Amino acid sequence: MAAPLIKICGINDPAALDAVIRARADYAGFVFFAPSPRNLSPATAAALAARAQGHVRKVGLFVDADDAVIADAVAAARLDALQLHGGESPERAAHLKARFDLPVWKALPVTSPADVAQAGAYAGAADLVLFDAKTPKGTLPGGMGLSFDWSLVAHWQGPLAWGLAGGLTPENVAEAARLTGAPLVDTSSGVESAPGVKDAGRIAAFCAAARGA
Repeated sequence: MAAPLIKICGINDPAALDAVIRARADYAGFVFFAPSPRNLSPATAAALAARAQGHVRKVGLFVDADDAVIADAVAAARLDALQLHGGESPERAAHLKARFDLPVWKALPVTSPADVAQAGAYAGAADLVLFDAKTPKGTLPGGMGLSFDWSLVAHWQGPLAWGLAGGLTPENVAEAARLTGAPLVDTSSGVESAPGVKDAGRIAAFCAAARGA
């Protein structure tokens, strides 16, 4: 099995971005969602994007955002992909893919086989589905350090590319990658010392463990 691609999400300062680049992650996630402790302003996103250019691909994370918010972020951060982390429908994903001419990733919260089956509806509308943990009602839709039963997506053979998120850490990512065969692994809180504060050592350890899987 090839080593999975690696995304470190919630990058919000130069030190964290530098750690991601040093660890040779494939993607850095920029969050554009005001309630999140990892939220970026367009100005901060632009500065980070300039620093990232040529080193790591930039994925913008949005939660039921309107076109104007996404357009501002795409322009500021020169995004390479859009990640939709709310209740966006396949139609909405297809609209954004056409409007911005960028790959679209759709996060899907998983607690049951029925949740996994929903991924098929996004074939042709999104480029990748990201199977993630379902968070409690009234909390943030991600970045909570929660995981789900990985056997639900083990060696998933669906109609589009996929990745694994939710509670992944340097300590468990190798096992998660082996059990699921995930082509991409994504972490945020799993490499933090506090909400929104990335830990360079944990970023390095996560990337090394994922590659070692």
